[in-house]
Amino acid sequence: MNISTISPKNAIPFWLSLGVVPLLILGAKLGGFWVALVPLYAWYMFSILDRLLGMNTANPDTETPDGDLLWYRLITLIWFPVQFVMIFGLIYYVTHSTHLNGFEILVLFFSVGVSSGTIGIVYAHELLHQRNRLERWLGDLLLSSVLYSHFRTEHLLVHHKHVGTRRDAVTALYNEGFHHFFWRVLREGPVSAWEAEKALLARRGLPELHPRNPHFRYWILQLSMLIFATLLGGAMGFALFLWQAFIAIWQLELTNYVEHYGLTRRHLGDGKYEHVKPHHSWNAAQMATNWLLINLQRHSDHHYKPDRRFPLLQNYSEEEAPQLPYGYPVMTFAAMVPPLWRRIMNPRVKAWRKQYYPDIATFKEWEPYKKGTNPLPRL
Repeated sequence: MNISTISPKNAIPFWLSLGVVPLLILGAKLGGFWVALVPLYAWYMFSILDRLLGMNTANPDTETPDGDLLWYRLITLIWFPVQFVMIFGLIYYVTHSTHLNGFEILVLFFSVGVSSGTIGIVYAHELLHQRNRLERWLGDLLLSSVLYSHFRTEHLLVHHKHVGTRRDAVTALYNEGFHHFFWRVLREGPVSAWEAEKALLARRGLPELHPRNPHFRYWILQLSMLIFATLLGGAMGFALFLWQAFIAIWQLELTNYVEHYGLTRRHLGDGKYEHVKPHHSWNAAQMATNWLLINLQRHSDHHYKPDRRFPLLQNYSEEEAPQLPYGYPVMTFAAMVPPLWRRIMNPRVKAWRKQYYPDIATFKEWEPYKKGTNPLPRL
């Protein structure tokens, strides 16, 4: 087995996310073409690097102690203050200067949303999976800065528990286009997050409106962000904050769509489903994109071992988990064009079914999985 080394030197590539900061500053100062540099950096440059550098299939020692991961963890710990200054500093700057036209400002804050979604929410995802209060609070703050705080509850209490079933909103059904998926998730996600917290409180003998319901914290944090944006930039600041948040959410849900498209867990009867295994998530080993997304593409292992920190996530072979043909930047672009997406992915879903569920062979047997009509799993 190819073994990777955990060291401060090997942590350096995961800090490439900081490259968006000078690009945003250049865009704000210079306008013109410069306002679009962040998407070019995050999407195209890393896709080119994936092509040049190839795959990283080396696996680190999963028993590595947290103390040896400091330089990996530190980038996630500092990201909230970086993103906070990035969002609100630019809101203040563009609303108190006159050299950028309306279109340039719109593209600049599209770039901010690409940063707060591609990087910020991914880092929030890593932080909210940890057990210490500092990391969880940083995760909450990052999510509030894109108005998607319920993601914490939905991800931890719903997605990980019910992935591969219809109770999980972000498991994309076979043949479900991204545009339908996106608006469906925006409707279903907040509701399922509220219901999950309500059920958790009920098990503790508490009402849904009890102060321990984290949604109250979510709303306070999000309202505070909106008020601050308005104080800094007035109505325009408010609108720009909403715009970057929308783009960030769009980036997140594109990623969610890619991660589980068409993959379902076997229904065992009576609302019971098999345990989550590596083959219920798409795996991708493209080296450069895993640097940018702190190994998020090793998603098969993340679902198999959700509490494993990102430097220790394992890669899986084709025999163990289904593989994406390209990294997330290319795959999310394809997802925006449903005919192209189905051409690339539907044959792979069929091959996955043949490999892992050869006994579910007939159209009648497979149809409930494709359409999401199997019984909902037990709560």
